[in-house]
Order: sequence, then structure tokens, then C-alpha cells
Amino acid sequence: MIFCLVTHKYGTRRHFKSESEIVESGFSQLTRSTSVYQCNKIEAIRRRLSPDTEVEVPASWDEYERVKELLENEYIKYIPSVLYDSARQSAIIKAAPSALHSTMAGCILTSIRAEAVQLHQMARNLVQKAEETSTRSTAHGHTSRLYDGALTYLDGNKQTLMIAVEIAVSQNYDSLRAASSYDVCALRCRLRIAMLIKEGRRGRRPPTRHYGSDQEVQAAVEDAENTFSDQLVQRPCGPLVWDGITWFGNVQQVELETYRCQGDDPEIRPDTVLSPSQSFVIVRNGQYVGDSMPGNLRELVLGDCIPTHILSSEEVGTTPVNFFTRDWFEANFRTALNSTAVQRIWGKSEVRTPH
Repeated sequence: MIFCLVTHKYGTRRHFKSESEIVESGFSQLTRSTSVYQCNKIEAIRRRLSPDTEVEVPASWDEYERVKELLENEYIKYIPSVLYDSARQSAIIKAAPSALHSTMAGCILTSIRAEAVQLHQMARNLVQKAEETSTRSTAHGHTSRLYDGALTYLDGNKQTLMIAVEIAVSQNYDSLRAASSYDVCALRCRLRIAMLIKEGRRGRRPPTRHYGSDQEVQAAVEDAENTFSDQLVQRPCGPLVWDGITWFGNVQQVELETYRCQGDDPEIRPDTVLSPSQSFVIVRNGQYVGDSMPGNLRELVLGDCIPTHILSSEEVGTTPVNFFTRDWFEANFRTALNSTAVQRIWGKSEVRTPH
């Protein structure tokens, strides 16, 4: 969601060069407003940020809390995630994730839980959570973090964060590494799994398409979805093209990384930046190359799913949890690519009502 300012019927419209500029302007105005709807005393209209968009805005913690409170108190249908990084003194506005994020994060966690339950009945207490925010104090002040999905272990009224997953689509690697390290060092997550997906260029930006009715939009989207399904049989990693437009570029690389603290060091700083403990490339230049990768990423064990004090022995805790197979990955990845391309078409489709 971004805040774009317009005057009344006969006024002039102010155009912004980018979504980032619109978000920064809207954030600044909200810090000085008493209501989303009284922002700068002119009408505020709301529309969605493009999926996966992330905008960083210089702000204090107080300004961040002010905006967060306004957004939570008002009914906002497409509310974004608003986070805070005390080290950079910035608020971070994240759009709703694409289908690629939600599908792959959900599939990884579902597969891990299912395999863990097969190995030990106590793994039934694992609870799968979708996108969630956590806040911790660091040496620089407060910091809030968002992960795409997680497994927590429920022991009575106590919940322990065991595994967090993040899907990164063409994301800056340094920021992903810092976020992964924070989950482990500050949130004390047992294991962090990151999937890095690098999408190739899509070419020209698609124009907004106008239709006469919702039924016309639905028919066009269904045609695109069927076209993408046929293309994915021949090209499992894209590109996905419909009506002369590339809606998802060729997947150049997919990499899986894991992060964990070596030992339970209570003195480790929350802002420590770790190197990945394991890293595997499973797609390169649109071709699957992960046949030699172990099903547990040479990392994931039962002790990452169930707290140590609950397991009967240390030996049981080292049992590999082999959640990953090529067939599983390719089937879910094709579904996620198709859904993401369709999501992009929806974002560029509008119904024009007669005046």
C-alpha cells in the first residue's frame, strides 16, 4: 500500500517518479497526522505496492511507532508490513509478498514438519506459522524483523521458535544475510533456511490493461494461466510469456542457504552477521543442478524441530530430516512461478466502468 496525494476535482495532480518516492512522502505526512484520512488535510488514496517491493525510509523509532499505530487503528485493506532497523535508523515498508514467497515458504515448512512427524511423534507439537513480525532490543535500539514463515514448538503455554524460512527474489544478498543472522542471533531461532531466487530480465514494462467487466478480466487471466502451464512443461524455470509480454523472467539461479549459531553462546551479539553454514545451488541458468544435494541440506536434524530437553537422547536429535527432493521442488516451484506471473497480470488489469 502506498499513499498518493491528489487534490480535489478541479485541482492539479502531483506525480511521483517512483513507488519509493510516494512511500517516503506518505510516511512523512503520516508522522504529522492524526488520521490516515486527514493526511496533510487532503484526500489520501490507497493502492497496493507491487508485490515484493521494499522501501526504506529514514525515521526515528518514535516516528515508526506513530505510523504503525495509525495504520493499525484504521481499517486498511491492503496494509503493508512496516518494520524498523535501529542500526540504519530507518523504517522499512514491505509490500505483500508474491505467490512465490508464500508458496515456497509454506511448502518447505510443510515438508519439514511432515518428515519430522514421521521420525518422532513429539514433532506433532510443531506449529506452522505464516508471515510474522518479531521485535528485539539491540545495541542500536529496537529492531523489528519479518520472516516469511516459521515452525514453532508448542510445549504447554510456551512457544519456541525452531526454524524460520525466508524466500528472497532478486534481493540484495547483504541485506538477506543480515536478516538471516538476526533471526538466529537475536531471536534465537535454531535454524534459518533461505532460498535465494534470481529472476532474469523481463524486458519492457507491461502497460495497464483495461477491460469492460470483471468477467473479461477473469477470462484473460485464466487464458494466461493455462498458457503458463503449457510453457512450464517445456521450460520449468520460465520465462513465462503471454500476449507478447514476459510476466516472469527466466530463473537464472536458485540457491539454498542455512544459518545457525555454532553452540549456545549467550554472549553473542544480536547484530552479529553470520556466514551461511551450508550453501547449495540447485538451479543454474534455468537448469536443475541439485541432484547431489542431501535431502536435509547436510544440516537439518530432528533436534532443530524438537527442543533438546524433550528428546530422549542426543543420538535421536542428530537424526537427519530429509525434507527436500527434486520432484517435490520442481512441482511446487512450477506452481509458484505460475501463480506469481498471474498475480502480476492481476496487478496490471483494471475494469473501466462507463461514466
